[in-house]
Amino acid sequence: MAVEIERKFLVRGDFMPGVVSATRVTQGYICSAPGRTVRVRVRGGKGYLTIKGASDEKGMSRYEFEREIPLADAERLVELCEPGLIDKTRYLVPHGGHTWEVDVFHGANEGLILAEIELSREDEPFDRPAWLGEEVTGDRRYYNSMLTKRPFSEWSLTER
Repeated sequence: MAVEIERKFLVRGDFMPGVVSATRVTQGYICSAPGRTVRVRVRGGKGYLTIKGASDEKGMSRYEFEREIPLADAERLVELCEPGLIDKTRYLVPHGGHTWEVDVFHGANEGLILAEIELSREDEPFDRPAWLGEEVTGDRRYYNSMLTKRPFSEWSLTER
């Protein structure tokens, strides 16, 4: 069983000098029920199907199953998704022995920039880049599946 251990942060500074690659990502959810999601993603000319289980109490770890699928199948499955697609550019930024994934959102989530780091264990130390802001690990509002239901553009200034 594959367990994803991930921490998520807001981005408050300029991460662009460290970027080594950028890829446009479109994704939707066939299922975004509490405790499980089934996601379809188109990234870099490839398709992916991902199933995720419920997060632990800290929101840091959860079961994840992901497989590459034919692009044509992914594009067709996106048509079956719940309303609200995620459109973002994912930047890879190496720092301190890890590679950060920085997502700059477009469309209804314009203005939101999140950074994620995947870890091998929950207590694994990591170096925080200067551009990293507040940690939002476990804050469900920042889950992509939730951003399809209540996009960032609908949040009040006090919620941001």
